Formats: sequence, C-alpha cells, structure tokens
Amino acid sequence: MEMQGTDIPNAGLGEATETLGALATPALLLDKDRLDRNLTRLSSRMAARGVVLRPHMKTGKSIDVARRAYRSEPGPITVSTLAEAEYFARHGFRDMTYAVGLAAHTAERAMRLRKAGIDLKVLLDSPEQATMLGAAGRAAGVTPSAFIEIDCDGHRGGLTPADPKLIVVAAAMVEAGVRLAGILAHAGESYGLCAPEALVAAAENERAVAVAAATTLRAAGHECPVVSVGSTPTAQFAEDLTGVTEIRAGVYMFFDLVMLGVGVCTTDDIAISVLATVIGTKPEKGWILVDAGWMALSRDRGTAAQQVDQGYGLVCDLSGKIYPDLIVAQASQEHGILAIRSGSAEALPDLPIGTKIRILPNHACATASQHELYNVVSAGSDTIEAQWPRIRGW
Repeated sequence: MEMQGTDIPNAGLGEATETLGALATPALLLDKDRLDRNLTRLSSRMAARGVVLRPHMKTGKSIDVARRAYRSEPGPITVSTLAEAEYFARHGFRDMTYAVGLAAHTAERAMRLRKAGIDLKVLLDSPEQATMLGAAGRAAGVTPSAFIEIDCDGHRGGLTPADPKLIVVAAAMVEAGVRLAGILAHAGESYGLCAPEALVAAAENERAVAVAAATTLRAAGHECPVVSVGSTPTAQFAEDLTGVTEIRAGVYMFFDLVMLGVGVCTTDDIAISVLATVIGTKPEKGWILVDAGWMALSRDRGTAAQQVDQGYGLVCDLSGKIYPDLIVAQASQEHGILAIRSGSAEALPDLPIGTKIRILPNHACATASQHELYNVVSAGSDTIEAQWPRIRGW
C-alpha cells in the first residue's frame, strides 16, 4: 500500500506560519531530523538481532509520525487507545496490538475493528476477561485474538510464569473461543533506573520472565507464537533477545528528560519541545515568566525522583541551544516560571519580554498529549515545514 506524505501546513488546526518567530505560543515543535535518527537507530538495532519492532504509537499519535517509521507500507504497531486503533486503521494499518487490559465496552469496540478486517490483538490476564472477550467475539461474528499479560517486575498488571492462574487463563481462552496470540510483558521498572548495568539486568529479566511464561504455556499444550516484550530503556540495553519475537517501544521516537535521566539518550536526541514566549520578568526573585504552564507542558514531574531534577522542563533558546541550568521551576495552568536550578552558580540570562524560548519536556507522551498538532522543523532551521495533526481521546 503506497503511503503519501502530508508535509503541507494544515491551517484548519492552527494558523499556518512560516517561521518559529511568527508562531503563536505555546506551540509543540517536532525536529524531524532527530525523529528520523531515533527511528532508524532502534529499527536497525532490532533488525540486526532478527526481532520484529512493533512501535508504540502512544507517543507519536500521528499518521505522519508513523509514516516516518514505515516509509513504504504500514507495518505492525502498538496502540494505547481504541481511538488510536480506529485512526490508524483509517490510514491503512492492519496489524495492531492494543496494549491495555480489557473492559466489556472496549472488548465490543475492539471486535468491531476485527469485523472490519483489522488484525487487532488485545490484552488480558483473567478468566473473566477471556469469557467477556469470547462473548464479544461471538456477538460480532469474529474470532478474538489476545495476549496474556505477564508481570515481569511487579510494576503493573499481569501474571507471573509461576502463577497457576496462567494456565487457567489460557484454558478459559480456549473455552471462550479466543485465540492465544502469545504473551506480552513490559519492564516498567526500567524507568526508575539509571545505571547501564541495571538496565542490562532489567532487560534480561524482562526477556527471561517472558520466555519462561511462554515455555509454561507451551508445556501445557498451548501454542504461544509471539513473545512480546519492551520498553524504550530495555530495547536500547538488551544484550540477549533469545526467545523473544518482538519488541515494543514508544518514547524512543522523541525521547525526553526522563529518558535522559535514565541514560538512554542525550539532549541532542530529544525531538520535541514546547515553544513559549517571555511575558514577564522578576529579577529580584530570579524569575522569568513565560506563557507555557502545565496546560502546555503537562504536570509530569518524572525527573523529580532522578539524580537531576529538571523541574517542568529544560530551557533552550530559539535555535535549541540549552541555557545552562535554566529550568521551568514552577508551573501553573498557563504560566511557567523560569529560574536557575537550585545550587547552580549560573546567572539568570537576560531574556526581555517577547523573547521566544524552547522547553524540552520531562515526558514526551504527556507533553504531546496537551497539543493538537506538531509544528515540524528541521535541525538548525526556524522554518516550519509542516503541521502534523495528532489523534486525541480514547
């Protein structure tokens, strides 16, 4: 299926402008050169290991971003909402995993997508969900396909390989007429790590637990064709992927300050930023006020627990050059307060009212979700080359 580009500013979602200096703020920027580099790096890493990469579109949420990952035709993706699944289905994607546990209403909606010819796999970890999914499949006249969620680190949902319930769930799926797609694990613990050896260990634990669960199911007579694991940190640090058939990762497309703190990227890899304008100064307090608060940046404070607290974001000039130790120290709904990081000897830069700055986000997914579109730029250029709409909602 041929995919067409859409590098045309979309004035319907925001007034099209030619340069960053003319763009109304706050606004979300996407450096497409960094995006492409990030996509290529992980794709090449997985290809060299013979493992399928199933990008998680929870971060990008845009067909234009997906088209950078798949230049010729749609490939396998992961989604975090059924709105994403429906959106990407309209744009030609057919192989998707909905990586959130099922409720009755989502099961019914997911089966409508399967009825439409979409190979949508869902996620469950209980006999009750298997029964519910089977009923939704029968009502829609389709055979559901589901992964059993595996808990590899106590981070969220799922079953351990040693839990007797694992075989019970698989048997319930057979009884309900649900096809077992395989098992799915996510090493959520990796987001709280920062040492390379700890990340390597987390990746190996994720792999070993997932493979053990698949082995248990196969020994009980159940086919388990797919062993799906993944997070951006473990995808970057995994040394051995024996027994794994696919990797899922999402934030690697954009990266962010949390990933910087984990140690999987540099600031030069962070592809998105929020454009803001200086709207006031309080030099007696060491403050610079900008028009980007938590409505533009999100409330995410994921770096607060890391070795370097980045406040609500790290501040750069219009070209993307970082102001040393200048962070968004406080945020209210529509105001951000810039200040020098506590303990730093750096001086507050002179940023007159009207100056435009860029803010690197703590959590790319959360920040992007505050905006309707990406204003696309190339490295070193202030020209807005396109506006790429994003899908929102559930």
